[in-house]
Amino acid sequence: MRVLVIEDDREAASYMAKGLREAGHVVDVAHDGRDGLLMAQTGDYDVLVVDRLLPGLDGLALVQTLRATGNTTPVLFLSALGQVDDRVKGLRAGGDDYLVKPYAFAELLARLEVLARRRLAAAAEARETVLRYADLEMDLLTRRVTRAGRTIELQPREFKLLEVLMRHAEQVMTRTMLLEKVWDYRFDPQTNVIDVHISRLRQKIDRGFDVPLIQTIRGAGYSLRDPRKASPDGDL
Repeated sequence: MRVLVIEDDREAASYMAKGLREAGHVVDVAHDGRDGLLMAQTGDYDVLVVDRLLPGLDGLALVQTLRATGNTTPVLFLSALGQVDDRVKGLRAGGDDYLVKPYAFAELLARLEVLARRRLAAAAEARETVLRYADLEMDLLTRRVTRAGRTIELQPREFKLLEVLMRHAEQVMTRTMLLEKVWDYRFDPQTNVIDVHISRLRQKIDRGFDVPLIQTIRGAGYSLRDPRKASPDGDL
């Protein structure tokens, strides 16, 4: 794992870098926001550790600039600012995690490793061009969906919803999870947008076939699974 630590407290940065190197990782260090931004933009890092209060360019502005330029490297904010509003500001600025000082090094290391694994998983997922489950196939390049060789026409949102279900086949996807992955917003208990789109998707994916693949998981959400091997909690 290659880590960039952007921390103006030189003693704290040295302690962190030493621990990360002892754990087998490669570490670069910047002591102000402008240098950190330049290194983050030009280096190939697996994860960034960014202090909120930095000279030259504060941590929030640094991460916002990275995200605005398309840089998606995972960011762990590390800060003495630990109120809920502070953490929310960090996450909304584009941070992926937020750890409050003082911290336990073991927790810092574990969080960085989780972020790095997520990035690797996302990269591997992005390389997939064809998804398959049972007799259902989705070509992400041509945007073509077929079931048992029959072409199925989907609207863009239906396509994205089915893609998420296929990527997480046989897993239970809650309405909250689907809203976040397909519509990019947090759960609104008043909306029925998920149920409406699932109903439309079922009409196209399952209608006319002997085996329905889109399952309702009672009290939980939805799952793409073959009922012939599904767990007992699956119910149409």
